Amino acid sequence: MAAKLALNKSSLAKESAQLAEYKRFLPSLELKRLQIMAERAKARETASRLDREYAEEFRGLAHALPMLANKQVPLDGLVSLKDVVRGEQNLSGTRLPTLEDIEVETEPYSLLARPHWVDAYVEGMQKLLRLNLERDVARERIDRLVEAEAVISRRVNLFEKVLIPQAERNIKKIRMALADAERDAVVRAKISKRKTAARGAETRVAEI
Repeated sequence: MAAKLALNKSSLAKESAQLAEYKRFLPSLELKRLQIMAERAKARETASRLDREYAEEFRGLAHALPMLANKQVPLDGLVSLKDVVRGEQNLSGTRLPTLEDIEVETEPYSLLARPHWVDAYVEGMQKLLRLNLERDVARERIDRLVEAEAVISRRVNLFEKVLIPQAERNIKKIRMALADAERDAVVRAKISKRKTAARGAETRVAEI
């Protein structure tokens, strides 16, 4: 249960300070949300580009090397991923993955034992491995950015629709109560003054 609002000057000062803090903090949240939205759009463009590049590389490899269908040439395990070096980017408090480097391992093979087109296959598979990892990182960045934007949007809504309006209502209520109290004090003072004057007049009449 929320604490009852105190209708005094101390409470007014507290609510005014909170309102000023909310209004000072809100623009930084808005800026953070805009940065996240811009990076999210950029990440989606990057993911789309990588999808196209992967599809084009795959089609190009299949078109250039129709002999891949020849099962008599063993290719399994010829190209494999040995190591992946991932990094991290901090964007306004949101940690985003980056792909720093990859290490692809190629099993040694005899140029005499395997057809010449195996070299093109190895090169193409290395490109596809890297593109696929870049696509994974791009998708992960999008997921994290979407989540971060949702969190920031909730905070912005909290400030805009709850905290700031509530503080403004509290300040208005306190000021009205203080104004009423001040008017009541003035009225009481006037009444007291009139009563004092009346008693003084009665005393003077009695003395006469």
